[in-house]
Amino acid sequence: MRAVLSVYDKSGLDEFAQGLVDLGFELVSTGGTHTHLAQLGLPVRSVSDVTGFPEILGGRVKTLHPAIHGGLLARLDDPRHRAALADQGIEPITLLAVNLYPFEATVNRPDCTRDEALEQIDIGGPAMIRAAAKNYPHVIVVTDPGRYPEVLAALRAGGITDDMRRSLAADAFQHVSLYDSLVAEYLRGPDAANPRELTVPGRLSSPLRYGENPHQAAAAYVRPGANRNHIGVLASTQLQGKELSYNNLLDADAALCVTQGLAGTACAIIKHTIPCGLAIRNTPAVAFDAALASDPVSAFGGIVAVNRAIDATTASAIAQIFLEVVIAPGFDDEARRILSVRKNLRLLELPISAWEPVAESSLRSIVGGFLIQERDTGPDDPANWSVVTNVPLPDELRGDIELAWHASRYVKSNAIVLAKDRAIVGVGPGQPNRVDSVRIAIQRAGERSHGSVLAGDAFFPFADGVEAAISAGICAVIQPGGSVRDADVVAACNNAGIPMIFTGTRHFLH
Repeated sequence: MRAVLSVYDKSGLDEFAQGLVDLGFELVSTGGTHTHLAQLGLPVRSVSDVTGFPEILGGRVKTLHPAIHGGLLARLDDPRHRAALADQGIEPITLLAVNLYPFEATVNRPDCTRDEALEQIDIGGPAMIRAAAKNYPHVIVVTDPGRYPEVLAALRAGGITDDMRRSLAADAFQHVSLYDSLVAEYLRGPDAANPRELTVPGRLSSPLRYGENPHQAAAAYVRPGANRNHIGVLASTQLQGKELSYNNLLDADAALCVTQGLAGTACAIIKHTIPCGLAIRNTPAVAFDAALASDPVSAFGGIVAVNRAIDATTASAIAQIFLEVVIAPGFDDEARRILSVRKNLRLLELPISAWEPVAESSLRSIVGGFLIQERDTGPDDPANWSVVTNVPLPDELRGDIELAWHASRYVKSNAIVLAKDRAIVGVGPGQPNRVDSVRIAIQRAGERSHGSVLAGDAFFPFADGVEAAISAGICAVIQPGGSVRDADVVAACNNAGIPMIFTGTRHFLH
């Protein structure tokens, strides 16, 4: 029996190779793997010894030879294949263990050059993997070091079942597919739009207990990529609490997105992906209190994100209510002690760099396919906004206007957000018509609607929504503009003596 081992990631290799030798396998290897096994004192032949041909082109060509690929592709249940091997003096290969050059890690280095990237595109490895996986009834192919113990145990027990062989082959093809996807992404570059064919690479982060409902299976995958350095909630360190659920992750991602890009100490509280609380203050504790005051009823069972480290004072406030998840750049020792009494509360620690928005593509599945678009992460520039009323915007309202407009892009359309004193006080999300969204936001705000500002994620098609807001005491409005009835809407604000700003940018979130 012959085993070919050629791995960059040498995790678990020592025990695996020794186990194969103990089972009577002849080891054949290349380059650094050969040197490593020889230094362990294991009997190992070089590929060049088997092929009778030296490595050439600086190692670019070493395993691309009939002595290797014939041994991998031969059907041992076909007498013609066996005769061809015998005629050519080729030994069948029983097992192949290969993992590939570190292309992803190389191109994610900021100083990576084109030549370095091209040298890390593995050719011989994928060719061997595909050959062995194609011929899985006769060749055991292992690309994941985590499966070495499983394979050894099966071999020691008498052999690999067809189901395991098939599973290993599927892993092998997926391994090469992900690798090729990353190479294609790198070669296309970050600005390429709408390639004719597209694969989406993913690496399992964790299986989840279930999806949105208990009868739905679910798992979380990270998106590796040559052009992606984004840190999201899947890169967080969980410090305590139950495992994260599908819904937890959706809400935690929303909480992180809402707080990204905000200057100052910000706290967001999310329920069902909607920000029911958002505030900017001087300290995390005061920001949390202000965000909680936005809608304390909806905050029950919610997700909290704070873009500053959590101290004892903040932790004491957080511990007073039932929450599912708290996300922050850090938690000091006393905060950890205080929050430990909430044993099921999940604490996620994310580096401060996670609070800087990064543009990337957004995927959304539909039946039979998926949609892809740029994420709506670009910063808004108030310098490009226009006051379209006769009434100017007072300086003291500018902070509230900017916060309300920021929040509106994270509320389901038709989105209405009311803000006052640098905190949101009312949210009207996802209604089929904009007037209902206005009424819901006003109802949530109650008396706080007086003196608040209003942001709408898209234009008002009629003046009725603005008129309802004016009746509730709204003192300024910001919206994209662009309706054929803009003049009516602006006139309603002029008649009430309040300013209206057009941004020229829509922020629908379907």
